[in-house]
This record gives sequence, C-alpha cells and structure tokens, in this order.
Amino acid sequence: MAKPSGSRLVVYAALVGNLCIAIAKFVAAGLSGSSAMLSEGVHSLVDTTNELLLLYGLHRADKKPDTVHPFGYGRELYFWSFIVALLVFAAGAGVSAYEGIQHIRNPEPATNHTVSYVVLGISFLFEAGSWWVALREFRTTKGAMGYFEAFRRSKDPSTFTVLLEDSAALLGLAFAAIGLAAAQWLDMPVLDGVASLCIAGVLALTAFLLARETKGLLVGEPAHPSVARRIMAVANTDADLRKANGVTTMQMGPDQVVAMLSAEFEDDRTTPQIEACITRIEQAVKHEYPELVALFVKPQTPEVFRARRAALGDPE
Repeated sequence: MAKPSGSRLVVYAALVGNLCIAIAKFVAAGLSGSSAMLSEGVHSLVDTTNELLLLYGLHRADKKPDTVHPFGYGRELYFWSFIVALLVFAAGAGVSAYEGIQHIRNPEPATNHTVSYVVLGISFLFEAGSWWVALREFRTTKGAMGYFEAFRRSKDPSTFTVLLEDSAALLGLAFAAIGLAAAQWLDMPVLDGVASLCIAGVLALTAFLLARETKGLLVGEPAHPSVARRIMAVANTDADLRKANGVTTMQMGPDQVVAMLSAEFEDDRTTPQIEACITRIEQAVKHEYPELVALFVKPQTPEVFRARRAALGDPE
C-alpha cells in the first residue's frame, strides 16, 4: 500500500537541507577550529544518513504482501527507524561527546568566527524550513490530540522522526552559537567544548525518545482504538451475530492493520451465512479504515472470551 506523499515530502525536505548544512558546517569547522561546529557537522551528517535510511524504509514498506510476508512489509519502516535512533545515539551523541571532552581537556581558541556565525545562521534557516514542513504534516495527522500524545500514538515514524530530529537540530544550533560566542567574548575556549557536550546531551535524549517509540512499533502495538470500536459497532448490528465479545488489533505498518474479532454467532447459522457475515463486517470497516488488511474471527462464547482475557491479566 502506497505511503502518503506527505511523509516522503517531509523526508526529502530534511534530506536536502541536512546535506547542504553538513557541508557548510564542516567547512566552517575546518576554517575556525570550533569543536561545537565540528559536532554540529557530525550531527547534520548523521541526520542526512538517517533521511536516506527512512526513504529506504518507506520504499521497502511499499512492497506488496507475498508468501514470505503475507501481511506486507510495513514493519521494514519500523526497523529502519530504530536503526536511525541507534545512529543518532552512537554516531551523533557519541562523537559530539568525545569531541567536547577532548576540547575541554585541550582547549584551543577558535578562529574565523564570522564564518561560523554565518554558517550557523544559514543552517538555522534551512533547519527551520525543514522543521516547518515536518510540523505541518504532523499537524494534519494528529487531529485533536496534543503533540506529545500524538507522538506517542503515531504509527508513522517517518514524520515524527524528522520532526524530532529537526527540533534537536535547532536546539543544537542554539547551543553551538551560545558556546562559540561565550568562548569568544569571555576568552574561555573551554566553553566551546561544553557546547559540544550540550549538543551530545540533546542528541542522546532524542535518540532515547526515538528508540522507545520505534521499539514499541517494531515489537507490536495495537492500532488506533477507533478501529476496534468500529469493528465492534459493525459486528453488533449484524443479524447473524449474537454478540461481539471483543477485538484485538495489531499495527503491522503505518498503513497496515490486522484485527482479530471474538464473536458468538447464532446457533442456527450455516457456514455460508457465517462467512457472509464476516465479509460484511470486514468490508464495512475497510470502507472507513482501508488500512485494515485482514480480519480474523474466533467463534467464542462470552464466558470463554472473558476467561482467556483474564488469564492475560485483562479481566475486561
């Protein structure tokens, strides 16, 4: 199933911006000798690699279901998003922390401050533009939820990863500018290294948040509760069904959901009638939620259903 074009637009915008910024920052770091600028260059280079990995994940997630992966390849995006989180921590935060510690131990004053300030200003404009594209796309999908709640519930890591990375990048630029200016005005080059450590801290926190969310998606999370509610509502109005006991859903990818319905059918219904009932329920729900790729139905009495849920620690 094709991904929304907005997700790719967000990643492409971030890719172009980060690539240009990384080149400019490394040039400025080479000319000035600034530790914070070098950390920022590494940061942007890691972000550029991350966007390439996200694009690869989006491409892989588009593959159609086959005999090897009957529910599609949606979790490919979750896997590569988790790799992105590891890269942010290992390559971004790790290198920035190392560079900061080295500069604190052996502080050397930076030179060519004007070049660094110009690059930081240009980088801020690029990052702000990429951040705005990601924020605008995220706002179209979050609905009435708050930003943090939407981040926790989002099933599409491509958008929230870029938004979080760009937010970290803007904060990192602020630390780099403050550290560079303070080192220059106070004649304390050690502050340049402190700025690198601050950037490392921002990246480490970003990596933790990304890893936590993508790990949940990769291991398996339920779909949005509205999908289960709609399946229950449709099932309980079907004449061939005595009672819908409950629904369990699994998010297989940003646009791929599998659902399991526990239901008790009327005793006198034939197999063809039961099959037709299941088809009606599935088609009705798919009309509103096309991401539903499969609906499995387990014939059960309410008592058996409650007993099995209780055994899982969920008496409801």
